[in-house]
Amino acid sequence: MIVGQGNYKYEMQADWLKMPNQWKGSMAAVTVDSKDHIYAFNRGDHPVQVFNKHGDFLHSWGEGLFASPHGIYADKQDNIWIVDRNNGQIFKFTTDGELLLTIGVKGFRSNSGVDNSLFTHTLFKDVTHPGGPFNLPANIAVSDNGNLYIADGDANCQVHIFSSKGKHLSSWGEPGNGPGQFVLPHAVWIDRKGRVLVADRENNRIQVFDQSGNFLHQWPTNLIGPACIWIDNNDVVFIPEHNGGFFSVLSLDGELLSRWGSDKYKNCHGVSGDSDGNIYFVQPINGEGSSGRTIVKYIKT
Repeated sequence: MIVGQGNYKYEMQADWLKMPNQWKGSMAAVTVDSKDHIYAFNRGDHPVQVFNKHGDFLHSWGEGLFASPHGIYADKQDNIWIVDRNNGQIFKFTTDGELLLTIGVKGFRSNSGVDNSLFTHTLFKDVTHPGGPFNLPANIAVSDNGNLYIADGDANCQVHIFSSKGKHLSSWGEPGNGPGQFVLPHAVWIDRKGRVLVADRENNRIQVFDQSGNFLHQWPTNLIGPACIWIDNNDVVFIPEHNGGFFSVLSLDGELLSRWGSDKYKNCHGVSGDSDGNIYFVQPINGEGSSGRTIVKYIKT
């Protein structure tokens, strides 16, 4: 099936991963390293599954380490950063799964006004104030100077900045729909200009900040629950729209270039791409919701 418009049309391939027999687990996130190895972060018994771009299984790691796999990010040095939502921790690994750094105390949840005995996916509605790190964090990005930007939104309303060594430097955000306010900041990305893009999911928008957290502007395109952000080497932006089931391709200024999708893809959750221009979206196929997500490959036509 061919999807998209204009210069951004893709062939959709849903059944391309050669998964080991009997392995199961809903996919949560995806990232691609400099060798075009695809890291499939999932909620099964083998949480980090590594494939080549042809879908051949290479190896797995992370068994027994995570409570709720949520975000994964390969930085420019091929460190693999992982966000464990329910345990409230951020991890740095090598590509082979050697643990290099842990940020956050396992099980700690900051005070943002929500009932911290709950782990439901609607807690963002109950946030009354910023709580500090962490309360069900979602995603991470790394700047060129090594600072970490962590979207802490499932039960909080902030983006946190940490040093490369794991020291908390600062945070910004509060509940609301004004500039610099968030309702479920779900993902973050640093663009080529050094700007911090935040997927403000339940406000249906992308907000743009400098690296100190000062608001610059909001993208003009309204998105239906932007869940994740990935930008290729040509400054083309790819975003899965969690609440609408759409996949959007945009310019670095937020101009819509291409879009496809439908209700059956609601709960789409992650995105990355390889050096050939193939895009990988974490999504359901036939309305399975979050419990049935897989990684779908989109080949540029």
